[in-house]
Amino acid sequence: MREFALIERLAQRLGSGRADTRLGIGDDAALIAPPAGQELAITTDTLIAGRHFPFETPAFDIGYKALAVNLSDLAAMGADPAWVTIALSAPKLSADWCDALLDGALAAIGDHPVDIVGGDTTRGELSLTITAIGCLPAGRALRRSAARVGDLIAVTGTLGDAAFGLQCWPMRDRASDDQRFCIDRLARPQWRPGAALRGLANAAIDLSDGLAADLGHILAASGIGARLAIDALPASAALTRACDAESRRRLQWSGGDDYELCITLAEDRLDSARAALDCPLTVIGTIEQQPGLRAFDDNGQAWGRDGERGWDHFS
Repeated sequence: MREFALIERLAQRLGSGRADTRLGIGDDAALIAPPAGQELAITTDTLIAGRHFPFETPAFDIGYKALAVNLSDLAAMGADPAWVTIALSAPKLSADWCDALLDGALAAIGDHPVDIVGGDTTRGELSLTITAIGCLPAGRALRRSAARVGDLIAVTGTLGDAAFGLQCWPMRDRASDDQRFCIDRLARPQWRPGAALRGLANAAIDLSDGLAADLGHILAASGIGARLAIDALPASAALTRACDAESRRRLQWSGGDDYELCITLAEDRLDSARAALDCPLTVIGTIEQQPGLRAFDDNGQAWGRDGERGWDHFS
């Protein structure tokens, strides 16, 4: 398939659904009109074959994950997703592969009012760069720097599945049901509706590089510390069955690709936050004045893994 045939194919499939999308695919730039009184949240992520997803990943899963990880960034800011652009680099294009990629992207968007309004294509090694734009009331964004001493620390969903799924990827053709569940969590992360937490959470981040690394960003930005209950980290039934307790802790502590939300909030807002979400919200610790991240097990013994602080592209 040639580049302009792909663009025409995309334009036919992706009509604009939002009233504030003035012009979508087909011109030199898209035109959007943010609602009055709102500000824009803008995020960009690049996913590269062999680094962010295995080379053998199906096109549907590539498209799904590329959208989900960007929509998760918007969710962590408390923004409602609105627009997306997709820049694709690929050694070659086929109609079936491109359709499957787009099917995955649209599946990640789901029922949310998000328009894909443009992008770019070029020949090269397989990678996708997504720019996602969201809206939220001015001054209401969830920030990493807003955690307060005494806040509870809570996470959505379960942790560690994707990291275990990556370990299981080489045996995917003979994976057990529990291993397959975690592989699917790696391929198709479920981004959470962070906009529902505006006015409830003080600080938020999405867990892309591992709990220790990402919560560490909140602590550094806010100039405070945290105490975690390592055995309180929520685990899926599949991960609990597949791993011993210590392996599970390590995956949950430093494994990435969960794309769950980690938030801090006042205790009196916990019930409201749980009611606002469509997924579990588990308290795992508290914010403290003393800098640093400290973890303890159920027996009150300090737990730690020096050097295991999550993913760093340039480590």
